[in-house]
Amino acid sequence: MKASTHTIAVLAGDGIGPEISAVATQVLREAGDAEGVRFNFEDSLIGGAATDATGTPLPDSTLEACKRSDAVLLAAIGGYKWDTYPREQRPERGLLALRKGLNAFANLRPATVLPQLADASSLKKEVVEGTDIMIVRELVGGIYFGQPRGTDTDSSGHKRAFNTMVYSEPEIERIAHVAFQLAQKRQRRLCSVDKANVLDVSQLWRDVVTHIGKQYPDVELSHMYVDNAAMQLLRNPREFDTMVTSNLFGDILSDEASMLTGSLGMLPSASISNDMPGIFEPVHGSAPDIAGQDIANPMAMVLSAAMMCRYGLDLPKVAQRLEVAVEAALEGGYRTADLMSPGMKQVRCSELGAILAEACHKSAIAPS
Repeated sequence: MKASTHTIAVLAGDGIGPEISAVATQVLREAGDAEGVRFNFEDSLIGGAATDATGTPLPDSTLEACKRSDAVLLAAIGGYKWDTYPREQRPERGLLALRKGLNAFANLRPATVLPQLADASSLKKEVVEGTDIMIVRELVGGIYFGQPRGTDTDSSGHKRAFNTMVYSEPEIERIAHVAFQLAQKRQRRLCSVDKANVLDVSQLWRDVVTHIGKQYPDVELSHMYVDNAAMQLLRNPREFDTMVTSNLFGDILSDEASMLTGSLGMLPSASISNDMPGIFEPVHGSAPDIAGQDIANPMAMVLSAAMMCRYGLDLPKVAQRLEVAVEAALEGGYRTADLMSPGMKQVRCSELGAILAEACHKSAIAPS
C-alpha cells in the first residue's frame, strides 16, 4: 500500500524552539514510518527570528506556507531581546496574526495528569490523580480583538485605556459545536464558563451555548461562573471533563489547569479552524535562559505533534504511537532537568528524542 504523505509547516521560532522542533520532527518521522505515513516538513520563520530576518514577526511567505500545508507545527516564540521592540515587531504579534490568518478560532488545551508525574504537581497527589481535562478556548474574538480599543485622555486630562469584550452569536455557536463534539468523544460532560451575573456578553454566551446544547442531548451541560471555576479547578479538578469558555477566561483557566500536571514542559495544545490548517504547539514559552544548552523538555512538543495527528490529520494510530512513546519514556525513568527527581535518569533534549524515536517502533498499538 502506498504511504500517505502530509505536508507540515514547521515554525521553530525562538529560544528552545529549534531544539524541540528537531526532536518532534525526528519522532514524527519514526512514528509515521511505523504506520506507513510520510511527512514532508517545510521550515518557515516566525516570532523574533522572523523580525530579525525580515522586520516583521509573521512574513507573508510564512503565512502562505502555512495555508498551503496540511497542518502547522509551532514550537515557541519570544524572548527578552524583543521586549523593547515596537509592538508591531514583537514576536507575540506574529502569533496573533497567524491565528487570525488561519481563522484558528478554537484552542484545545488538555490538562492530563500522567500517573508517572502525579507527584510533580504542586497540589497533593490525591487531589490531582486521575485529572483529565480538555479546555476549549475561543481564540480569535473577545477582548483581545474587540473594537474600540486604545488610549485617550479624559475631560480632566488624565490618560485612560480601554478594551472591548464582544462576541456575536455565530462566534459563540461555532466554538460551542467544537466543544460539544469533543465532549461526545470524552465523558460526555461539558461545563461552559462565563460571568453571566455581571457581563452582558457572558449572558449572551450562556444563552447561545444552552441553545446549541439542545442539539447534543447525549452531553450533560452545566454552567459555572469563572471565579468559581478557578476555585474548583484547584479544589477538585476531577469534577471537570470538557470546558468551554471565552478568549480571556480561557487564557487564565488553561494556564491554571496546566499547573495541575506539574510541568509546563508536558502540555500540548491545538488551535483549529473549520477551513484552514490547524496550529499545534506546546503551552510553554521559548525559555531563552536555557536555549542552546540541549536541556529543554521536548515532550510537550511531541505531544503537540500527537494532537496534530489526531485532530488535524486524522492519523489516530500515529498519534497513539507518539503518546505511548512519551509514557514509555516516563515509565522508564527518563527525565529532563525540569522533571528530575531522586531515582530518575536525567537525559538531555536530544537524548530523549532518540529514546522517544526508538519507542515509537516498539509501541504496541491496538488495532482500529
